[in-house]
Amino acid sequence: MRKYILIIAVLFIGTSVFSQEVNNKVKHVEKDGLIETTYFYADGSIQQKGTFNKEGKLHGTWVSFNNQGEKIAVGNYENGKKVGKWTFWANGTVNEVHYSDSKITKVITPEESEAL
Repeated sequence: MRKYILIIAVLFIGTSVFSQEVNNKVKHVEKDGLIETTYFYADGSIQQKGTFNKEGKLHGTWVSFNNQGEKIAVGNYENGKKVGKWTFWANGTVNEVHYSDSKITKVITPEESEAL
């Protein structure tokens, strides 16, 4: 009996994840040699926006929003790799994460920035 419940649960989760992907809309606009892309939540609000280069790699600034429209992350990519300062907002706090070649080089939490 447990086996059947597990199978049904897996099917349900797989179906719900797939249906969420189908409901999300994506808009692509070619501009200045880059492809500006915007991903939308099912309700039409913006989930993420940023650019891809001609090779299809993430390139430039990307911004993510929660489903209330609040900014939750901003960062940069170069040819598909995270670079520079990324800012993350969560539960009223701001965290900075610095990247080089998609590797974290430094993390600054609110406590650390107050000490500076």
